[in-house]
Amino acid sequence: MNAAILDRMQVVEGDITAESVDAIVNAANETLLGGGGVDGAIHRAAGPGLREECAQLGGCLPGQAKVTGAYDLPARWVVHTVGPVFEGLKPDDADRLLGASYVNALRAAAEAGARSVAFPAISTGAYGFPQDRAARVAILSVARALETDDRIEAVRFVCFSPEAARLHRAAIEALRQLSD
Repeated sequence: MNAAILDRMQVVEGDITAESVDAIVNAANETLLGGGGVDGAIHRAAGPGLREECAQLGGCLPGQAKVTGAYDLPARWVVHTVGPVFEGLKPDDADRLLGASYVNALRAAAEAGARSVAFPAISTGAYGFPQDRAARVAILSVARALETDDRIEAVRFVCFSPEAARLHRAAIEALRQLSD
């Protein structure tokens, strides 16, 4: 892994709805109409226009991504992606679907014109994905996507807890050591 790719990724602890980036990624449910956790926070912060636009999209399947305006958020776009529910899936299938959520969200953001993207820790809340495993999948998937697509200049992983931030930083460091 090229160190310059890893340098385009940053981990912070905070509130994703306050991020001043081109695109904020929403860990959405399949309806795209709002829910709990990050999804609910993004919908509340964006205002009713987000739900109205999402209602026109016909939902979203796990691993896919759809773009809307950001309304009252400090970003230009919200990229909605649906991560997998961990329970009931084979771990490799869960990893593949989670990776697809990150890659497809990045691709959708780039196609919309975004140069900077903020991600939450997709599927680690109510969807039950183990945080350590999810952090490794997230970092590796984004790093691989950045290797082949230079449209996104900066990716910020916005973690809600110190533990999630630590796990994401450790995953970046592990990739960095492999590239040395």
